[in-house]
Amino acid sequence: MEVLISLFTTFFKIGLFSFGGGYAMLPMIQREVVDINGWLTRESFLNIIGISQATPGPIAINTATYVGYKTSGVVGSMFATLGVIMPSVIIVYIIARLFMRFKDGIYVQSVLKFIRLGAIGLIAAAALSLMGDVFVNIQSILIFAAAFFASYKLKMDPILMIVLAGFIGFLIF
Repeated sequence: MEVLISLFTTFFKIGLFSFGGGYAMLPMIQREVVDINGWLTRESFLNIIGISQATPGPIAINTATYVGYKTSGVVGSMFATLGVIMPSVIIVYIIARLFMRFKDGIYVQSVLKFIRLGAIGLIAAAALSLMGDVFVNIQSILIFAAAFFASYKLKMDPILMIVLAGFIGFLIF
């Protein structure tokens, strides 16, 4: 029962203090799951990020579900998943009630602008922290460059790109 409570509170904290979506949550999830609690190794964490990209649903919820399952089975996945989504449910309910009253105010618009800037910084930090473990050889760098180009310039469907990158990685490695 202690592990279930720890899963819930850890992911509740992640859900409560992370802004900007799943990618912005990655540094905090990694710190809590790998460094502090040791529920996953760094390599397992990288694997779940890849799997979370290829499966439906938000990356933070997929990660919470996976970590919960690895530590305590189906019940653990339920506790971790509920932990990560409950702060959002509570906060969105409160904000929706308040936002309808103050949505056109200059202070609300200013706060939202700065939250977006902070989220971009968190996403960049997550990408930079994971680069050393992902770019292991020239082939991985070429796959990244091709995926970046296909996404940014060609506007390729992300699902197709993930499948192709996985297939190419399977053939190469």
